[in-house]
Amino acid sequence: MGADAAGHDASRPLTGAVSDRVWTLPNALSALRLLLVPVFGVLITRHEDGWALVVLAASGVSDYLDGHLARRWGQVTRLGQALDPLADRLYILVALLGLALRGLVPWWLVALLVARDLLLTAALPALARAGHGPLPVHFLGKLGTFCLLYAFPLLLLGEVSPSLSLVAGSLGWAFALWGAGLYWWAGVLYLRQTRDLLRAARGGGGARSGSGGPGAAR
Repeated sequence: MGADAAGHDASRPLTGAVSDRVWTLPNALSALRLLLVPVFGVLITRHEDGWALVVLAASGVSDYLDGHLARRWGQVTRLGQALDPLADRLYILVALLGLALRGLVPWWLVALLVARDLLLTAALPALARAGHGPLPVHFLGKLGTFCLLYAFPLLLLGEVSPSLSLVAGSLGWAFALWGAGLYWWAGVLYLRQTRDLLRAARGGGGARSGSGGPGAAR
């Protein structure tokens, strides 16, 4: 195996490079997260909250590991960039629906978060027609997703342990409301960026933007 002048192994991608590889360990971990989504859904609807928490914890560990290993091993891939936010969205959606069906969260919260994702999804065809890919992830979107993914385990923990219900429930609702606010704040920024890109494209001054990767905006 050859190396370039800087001593980098030419057979491996640079750490910051994005490849088209499919069969990598980080991608396998992301796929495992996706496979656990229906398992989580069944558990939460059957009131198996302890096992649902175990699945969420396993998902959180795999979420950390796939990103860490992908960067450490130079295995950042376009497939991984698509699978990771997809898994996050599905866990949020399934947790929301499961908790709403059980009366633990109101349906207005479900509608609020789903409406944001539908709005951003509706903007993708217009971006594609203008020659732009999905928008890069904004840190507010990441923070909102982080808060929501912490809110639901805390709400479930309050159901599992009555002695912790007050503390866990209060923290869970705080994370849920913070997450919803940040989620929409990031959504407004994505829509403003979309508007600016479309205006620039109509004026002939737009540059192609595909650096965010598939499903990048959260």
